[in-house]
Amino acid sequence: MNKTKSNTFSERVMKFYDALHIEEVLPEGIEIINPYQQAEVKEVCREFYTKYYSDNNGRHLILGINPGRFGAGITGIPFTDPQKLADECGIANSFNKRSELSSEFIYFLINAMGGPAHFYKHYFIGAVSPLGFLKNGKNHNYYDSAELYRALKPFIIKNLVEQIGLGITSRKCFCLGQGKNLEYMNRLNDELGLFDEIIPLPHPRWVMQYRRKKLDLYLSDSAKILSLG
Repeated sequence: MNKTKSNTFSERVMKFYDALHIEEVLPEGIEIINPYQQAEVKEVCREFYTKYYSDNNGRHLILGINPGRFGAGITGIPFTDPQKLADECGIANSFNKRSELSSEFIYFLINAMGGPAHFYKHYFIGAVSPLGFLKNGKNHNYYDSAELYRALKPFIIKNLVEQIGLGITSRKCFCLGQGKNLEYMNRLNDELGLFDEIIPLPHPRWVMQYRRKKLDLYLSDSAKILSLG
């Protein structure tokens, strides 16, 4: 993987998010979620990444799908809703403090692995598509139609490479989602050879919606998989 550079991980992350835009023409009816154009999002992201990433340490990469409208789509920080940003990370914000299921799972996991300061010292959470999408006012994933994926593929590839270049020092990538996200990540990796191994983790929302009774088991298994990576 790319070696770290002279500036800090946090500075590289902020430069990455500031530059995000989609030039490709997307299918009709698809709206882009880009929170990074908003002043408060830029401020809380700067505070978050300065707090946890002001170094040149290498990290392991965890990739979600794309931001949703109630988590990273509001805060700009993957799997961190406004409530967790305030309560777990100590970063005040004026966003609506609506809790989001995926964020709940991730912060259960983060706390099971030693808390945010320890976790973020070792891991960076990004996304296959770092910008999100809406269709008819609802979350729409990058793989939800072949037409959208084809249009986004150059954007996805460019930004996967750039996320690796932030300071990822492992050839292993953790994929949040054992279904479509894993399938598409494996396809891309077969084509591009970005990683030696893609290691699947259960998607947080799937666990919280459909396997909540086994939450402790999924948290334990996910923590074990991450720690062995």
